[in-house]
Amino acid sequence: MTAALRAAIARAQEAESPPEQVYSPLRGLGRRRLTLVDLIGQSLSTIAPATGMVFIALWMTAYRPGLGGVLVIAVTTAAVALVAVCITQFTRRLAAAGSLYSFVFQGLGARAALATGTALIVGYLGISISVLSQAAGSLLDIADLLGPGFGGTTSWVATIALLATVVGAVTVRGVRFATRAILVVEALSLVLIVTIMIGTPADVTSAGEPLPSTPVSLLPFLAMLTVLSMAGFESAAFFGPEAKRPLVTVTRTVLVSPVLVGVLFVFAATASLLGHGSVIVGAYFDGTASGASWGVVLAVKTGMTCSWFASTLGCAQAGSRLLYSMGVERVLPPALSRVHHRFRTPHVAVALFTSASLTGAVVYALRAQADSAVFDGVVEVGLVTAYTLVAFASLRFLRRIGEHTVVTRAAAVFVTVLGAGLLACIAVDGTLHDFWMVPATLALVGSSGVVWHEVLRRSRPDSLTTVGAFDSVETSDILPGAGVLVLDEDGRRHIVASGGHDVRRARDGGR
Repeated sequence: MTAALRAAIARAQEAESPPEQVYSPLRGLGRRRLTLVDLIGQSLSTIAPATGMVFIALWMTAYRPGLGGVLVIAVTTAAVALVAVCITQFTRRLAAAGSLYSFVFQGLGARAALATGTALIVGYLGISISVLSQAAGSLLDIADLLGPGFGGTTSWVATIALLATVVGAVTVRGVRFATRAILVVEALSLVLIVTIMIGTPADVTSAGEPLPSTPVSLLPFLAMLTVLSMAGFESAAFFGPEAKRPLVTVTRTVLVSPVLVGVLFVFAATASLLGHGSVIVGAYFDGTASGASWGVVLAVKTGMTCSWFASTLGCAQAGSRLLYSMGVERVLPPALSRVHHRFRTPHVAVALFTSASLTGAVVYALRAQADSAVFDGVVEVGLVTAYTLVAFASLRFLRRIGEHTVVTRAAAVFVTVLGAGLLACIAVDGTLHDFWMVPATLALVGSSGVVWHEVLRRSRPDSLTTVGAFDSVETSDILPGAGVLVLDEDGRRHIVASGGHDVRRARDGGR
């Protein structure tokens, strides 16, 4: 220990606590708790790569788009990795519970941030509705395999309600309670699927599962499916305030997750093209009628159910943080900013998100299942809009602070142009195929920022000054005796000497 360090510790022990405490706006969450493993578990649980591999195998086996299909999936994966590069320009510099919503504000302002918030709600809530319904259906299939089943719509709805209740309870209990166990389960599911794909003989027959019409042409649809299957790779960014080293661990998770999952998706597409995907597809969709053994069907169903449930849980954890952040800013009702006194989780936001997921999943199970491709197209619009806006925001943000590089500029421009082009393609192709919900969703999400901003300007104008809240240093983070943390008239934080004159001068803005 150096003499300077000993002197600093001695001053800290002798110093008195500042009479006025300065807190982070997001201090209600349990700050500095999550490790890199926890964040990776959160991202992978939201993505649920096992389910994505099976559905990519389904479409590749059924329609056999050839090498072009594999290339589309690979290129889409590379594009998502570039989105990750744009997101990390923010995660390296700030930690926010609002994730992309808060990041876009830093580059494009309140209207674009509110539009991004709408897009994220559409995306995460849509994914949660779909996977919750799928998890319930898959769980009932397992019951059929093990004994007398519980068929019928009533059983499906009851199972959805049961799973939603469990998801809400686990989410309130805390992110660390679930992510590590889910990470192990997801890893086992992936090992199972990869082993079956490698170990089974090639079969060039098409899948027997009838597929709905796509809202767009096949190759654009494969790109949409890949983005949808990778949705949630950035969900670790919602937990910046709760991470131990947020600027490092969140950034690493956001960069690694899409690359890892993308490799798995390319593998699944290639294996299916070579005829090694039909066993997995048949076992999951057709059960023992496909010719797969009872044990293989049970293993595949169990792995897929765990992945569906993990994705539901990951969406609830991420979506509740988004609602919590908006509640803190009073963009949404302030009640959403309440946290559980013991678990430090936003229990009101969790209850709202899971209730909305439950309601949507029941409607989806009863009425929208036949139009699942259209539903997926709506969710895709939300996700692609959010990714496009955050890429453009990174371009503006880095230009403003003067920290652009050739790589960051190229990534931001490429993703912005590609995202805008994909949205235009989705809107035009959806119109041509008479899937009007897709372009209607794009119009709704695109105009939501302006409309929401105008409503807040008239009803709650003070909230517009608090948009983009992120975790910031507070008094307890400063070594006692090292200085005093104060807020100036504009709400900016300053660390000044302990003397009263310096404190008053900083609060008055340096006058």
